Amino acid sequence: RGAGSLATRIHGDFHLGQVLVTQGDAVIIDFEGEPAKPLAERRRKMSPLRDVAGLLRSIEYAAAMGLKSGPADVGEAGEARKREIVGRYLPAAKQAFLSAYRTEAVRIDHRFENDDGEAALLALFMIEKAAYEVCYEAANRPTWIGVPLGGLADLVASLPGRKVKGGQETKGAD
Repeated sequence: RGAGSLATRIHGDFHLGQVLVTQGDAVIIDFEGEPAKPLAERRRKMSPLRDVAGLLRSIEYAAAMGLKSGPADVGEAGEARKREIVGRYLPAAKQAFLSAYRTEAVRIDHRFENDDGEAALLALFMIEKAAYEVCYEAANRPTWIGVPLGGLADLVASLPGRKVKGGQETKGAD
């Protein structure tokens, strides 16, 4: 479904930590790509939606870590307030970024032969990124592994035609 879409050089390791805000402007840094990948692979032209997926996953990480951070003694009301704030932040931040990306993508003629091409590629790259994060966290920060595992489960559950009930996947209707 991604046939005919744009392939260009991408950042390759795009996340919120690669964006600095200074004097009212955003500066994107660290363009060498994912350090664990060979240079030839990092230089290969790819879909810019890989970077879009990276930033969307980073926004999801920020939300998940926001829920986990802060003082432990905020009480039930404090935890509910935190969930409410993160519940508003997550969809608003993702939508704002996607909207801005789509506005600019029109200017570079990034289009798809199929109407659902963007959604299909974005879903693929989001799942790919979450799977990579599972491996990364397992090797480097095992206490954080729940973040990508939860994200991966949510992504798989949201695939068209998939429903997950009580940890069991079913195909099609309830």
